[in-house]
Amino acid sequence: MADRKTSTLREVRRNWSSYAMLAPFTVLFLFFTIIPIVSAVCLSFTSFDMVRLPRFVGFSNYLRLILSDDIFLTTLKNTLLIAFITGPISFFACFFFAWMINDLPHRVRMLLTFVFYAPSISGSLFVIFAWVFSSDVYGFMNANLIRLGIVNEPVQWLSDPRYMLTIVMTVQIWMSLGAGFLSFIAGLQGIDRQLYEAGAIDGIRNRGQELIYITFPHMGPQLFFAAVMQIGACFSVSTVSIMLAGFPSTDYAADTIITYIMDVGNVRFEMGYASAIAVVLFFMMLLTNQIVRSLIKRVAD
Repeated sequence: MADRKTSTLREVRRNWSSYAMLAPFTVLFLFFTIIPIVSAVCLSFTSFDMVRLPRFVGFSNYLRLILSDDIFLTTLKNTLLIAFITGPISFFACFFFAWMINDLPHRVRMLLTFVFYAPSISGSLFVIFAWVFSSDVYGFMNANLIRLGIVNEPVQWLSDPRYMLTIVMTVQIWMSLGAGFLSFIAGLQGIDRQLYEAGAIDGIRNRGQELIYITFPHMGPQLFFAAVMQIGACFSVSTVSIMLAGFPSTDYAADTIITYIMDVGNVRFEMGYASAIAVVLFFMMLLTNQIVRSLIKRVAD
């Protein structure tokens, strides 16, 4: 044991510059990721209102989630629908658009990259969709539906539970061409063109075969990165729901687990219960991440 400790210290001294460069990230990761996760897990077993000291309640918060909280079950359903519908669509849309523009001239590719990426960083997109689905006669959808005689009165797009979640998912897909899309562009540009020439000699005849036998196997890191980003984005949808459907939405029809955590923690100050919800969401994301990584590993390896 002593010899191992000595060798470790010797290794640290030998590579002190590398450890020094890692130190800032390590400190930030510790204080803004590890400590919050551990704190949330600990608080999830307590009743804490940010005024009195936390009081240990065991698994009461988790039992309340499963057995008596209908709002949580509604937001859980909404979150899973968003994750398992918009997630795969967003992932494949990012790859498809990146793949389609990859062989275009440099200037055209750069322009289209900006066009596809811009919605993910544009705050004005909410204003546009709020106008498109406005509940009065001046909204784009209502004005055209009334003009065509399809409806006689304005549809309450952003307050009717029948439409809200669908609209939120549509906007989320539109805004999802972000970091994953850029990583696909970078990955496709990094593949050696000689591999495609060698593939053509070996019998590959079309772009579909190139995609299966050359492109996917050489884009493992980008596929993993994009999958992780999409999982995080889909399970943490909140801004889209709040900006379009309100906080909370009608009958919580467009609320997600994140907005419910904000409601419970920031409005009701039930921090112990909010922490329990956050822990459940964390393990849902972790499990989904592992499943997706195992699926991508079969394709990329």
